[in-house]
Amino acid sequence: METKRLIYLDNNATTPVDPRVVDTMLPYFYDKPGNAASRSHPFGWIAEEAVDYAREQVANLISADPKEIIFTSGATESDNLGLKGVFEMYASKGNHIITTRTEHKAVLDTCQKLEKSGGQVTYLEVGPDGLISLEDLKAAITDKTILVCIMWANNETGVIQPMKEIGDICAAKGVLFMSDATQAVGKIPVNPRETGVHIMAFTSHKMYGPKGVGALYVSRKNPRVKVTAQMDGGGHERGMRSGTLNVPGIVGFGKAAEIAKAEMAADAARLSKLRDKLEAGLCQLEETYVNGNKDHRMPHVTNISFKHVEGEGLMMTFNKNIAVSSGSACTSASLEPSYVLVSMGLGDDLAHSSIRFSLGRFTTEEDVDFAVEAVSKGVNHMRDLSPIWEMYKEGIDLNSVVWSAH
Repeated sequence: METKRLIYLDNNATTPVDPRVVDTMLPYFYDKPGNAASRSHPFGWIAEEAVDYAREQVANLISADPKEIIFTSGATESDNLGLKGVFEMYASKGNHIITTRTEHKAVLDTCQKLEKSGGQVTYLEVGPDGLISLEDLKAAITDKTILVCIMWANNETGVIQPMKEIGDICAAKGVLFMSDATQAVGKIPVNPRETGVHIMAFTSHKMYGPKGVGALYVSRKNPRVKVTAQMDGGGHERGMRSGTLNVPGIVGFGKAAEIAKAEMAADAARLSKLRDKLEAGLCQLEETYVNGNKDHRMPHVTNISFKHVEGEGLMMTFNKNIAVSSGSACTSASLEPSYVLVSMGLGDDLAHSSIRFSLGRFTTEEDVDFAVEAVSKGVNHMRDLSPIWEMYKEGIDLNSVVWSAH
């Protein structure tokens, strides 16, 4: 019996760890087992040195000072530390935060938590292309605003916000600018200092490093930003994040960052070609729409709606062979349509029928060809079974149909 070929096109959920990263990590599990905070013997010194080196590698990737990198358990913790830490530290200045409707849940749920603690949060709408309006942002800033938090690239659509323009507005108004750059760092050039970002969350497992380790960039000068610790203990990470450092994870994160810096441009060029090929192949199907701004988006992601085809059902036609997602991995347990797509104004019919394809360093052209064929077959199969598609093809206006309740 032939084994079924498995194709992984869900790299926005997580990436495979690059073998070069695994090789770098291995010694730190056993041969070099020290705690980076053990200052009294060589094992601790070796671990500390390894962490220092990784901190430089991660800082280099985003053109930051190593002292501006705070290691965390991942982007969710970084988002929490950034938002809650600023909210507490700058409470005397104000309590107003501005973010967007299409942020990751790690930001939205944290903002809701802050609202319960007396925070005021403005959620900016996005246009049909997924971009915010800079005019809306300007209008939303008040003298109580302490932080604007806007994601660099969206996890579901790959849409990239106008970061430099947002940074300029924040600078002009004297407001801190934070970004969840989880989907951007390691895949496109990200330079917080040049862009005017003061606090930035990102993680290792979206850039071919291990899971369970991430970072928060916190600007040290012009302005010097401070965040209140959310995890108390031995005062690790310059007092901002206590806890024994995950040395093998951090070493792997460092190596992944170094590889990303070296290979990002080539990866992006190759993947955008493959992504365009995937899109062109699937868009030959009728009533197929690419969601989000096509000019301002990540090179490796496409989010496509297949009208009158339910996304979860469609995935069942090929999910033994191809890994993709509908909505984001973090909310995929719910059957609600993607809140990101709904925020962009898609009707439930299209939002429910969307699939996110995210390509990666190990995706091949054969993978893309296979996916186009399998997904097209699945869409046609689902539509053949669908009375709604049949009515649509007969020209019946589905909005005018009265569906009987009996």
